[in-house]
Amino acid sequence: MNKPSTPQSTDGEIITILLVDDIPEARENIKKMIAFEPDMKVVGSAGTGREGVAMAKELKPNIIIMDINMPDMDGIQATALITQAVPTTAVIMMSVQSDQDYLQRAMLVGARFFLSKPVSMDDLYNTIRSVYAQHKQLAEQYRTMASGAGAAAAKAAVTPSSGSDNNRAGHIIVVYSPQGGAGCTTIATNLASGLMREGIRALLVDADLQFGDVGVFLNLQAQSTIVDLARSVSDLDTELFDNIVVTHDSGLKVLMGPARPAEAFIVQQDPTAVATILQKIANHYDFIIVDTGRHMDETLGALFDIASKIILVATPTLAGVKNVRFVMDEFDQLGYTTDKTVVVLNRVPQDRNLQKFAIPTEKIAKFLKRPVEIEIPSDELTALTAMSKGVLIVAQRDRSRSPVKELMQLADLIYTKMMGSDTATEAKQQEPTRSIFGSKLFGRTN
Repeated sequence: MNKPSTPQSTDGEIITILLVDDIPEARENIKKMIAFEPDMKVVGSAGTGREGVAMAKELKPNIIIMDINMPDMDGIQATALITQAVPTTAVIMMSVQSDQDYLQRAMLVGARFFLSKPVSMDDLYNTIRSVYAQHKQLAEQYRTMASGAGAAAAKAAVTPSSGSDNNRAGHIIVVYSPQGGAGCTTIATNLASGLMREGIRALLVDADLQFGDVGVFLNLQAQSTIVDLARSVSDLDTELFDNIVVTHDSGLKVLMGPARPAEAFIVQQDPTAVATILQKIANHYDFIIVDTGRHMDETLGALFDIASKIILVATPTLAGVKNVRFVMDEFDQLGYTTDKTVVVLNRVPQDRNLQKFAIPTEKIAKFLKRPVEIEIPSDELTALTAMSKGVLIVAQRDRSRSPVKELMQLADLIYTKMMGSDTATEAKQQEPTRSIFGSKLFGRTN
């Protein structure tokens, strides 16, 4: 697991800490280390997992430092119970065993960080402060919900009202390519920005759960991500959602993907979690643009099912076109209508010497049996320059220049298709089709 980021100031607040370890000497050593820090205080100490759960419920500390290997109830089991009973508390797991299995199991039950024993004083202090800062906003939100102040917001999340901000079109646009490196993130980020107009609310979602790059492309960092929403899907309210969404300099709202690949397992425990989150908040946005990874699984299948439009991204290569055709064949088996899919050809070479190696667009359309609606020229320099600055390609002033022009054409096309008729809205409200990605492809018979 990566080292925690530079710790943030706690603004004079005291971080309360509970130690849970079956070895008294280990608890005492950590307690002595923490005693040197004026912004930290050990409020309790437990020698078993069961004692730890009971003390967590009683003391409600900000942080619990939890050992994994303990008698009667190990740290994994205890953490699972604590994160359910005391969501205001963040758990830091600690163990001499630091293999990938332990990391994944710790993240799956809700641990915020994993430290390997023995731990240095600096690593301990930095981790405690960083985890506290990251969890603070969520903890306050949970307290608000528990006090009943969030009840109205929770109702609003699932019950549209007459207000303009919670009775919007809710069009979900999924951007996908079965080919790695096809440029989905570039298209998704710029499409989301291109759809932003006066009176229109757009949200960009990074649903590439293991290796999402939206944050890199937009130079964004977030203390909270989609992982925090996945832990409370059934109790999701708009206030919690708004606290987790971040805002790009352009004004675009962004829901960030997991900070680390291991955290993807938390979201994927429920394959419908991401789709359910988007459905619950859809009526607060006109467009929700979803960037996805290439791997087909049940999570992706659930997103395909609820999508108003699926933008299939191909490159003018044999492998790229072949794989897109396979995906379209699966869509046909699912009964998706042809107008649910928009084919975009990306990275079309402009150099005459390179064009001879690319498949002509008319041949691609014939092979796919669908029209290629937008061709986006290859311009790696423009894309890399934009990414290095954390800006969007479509933010450039000269919109007559490629690929700015073509990306804006795609945004205009989607806007016209979705806002120009009621067909997409009706499709969005239909019962989801059982996804072939969650049944036939994986040998399941839901």
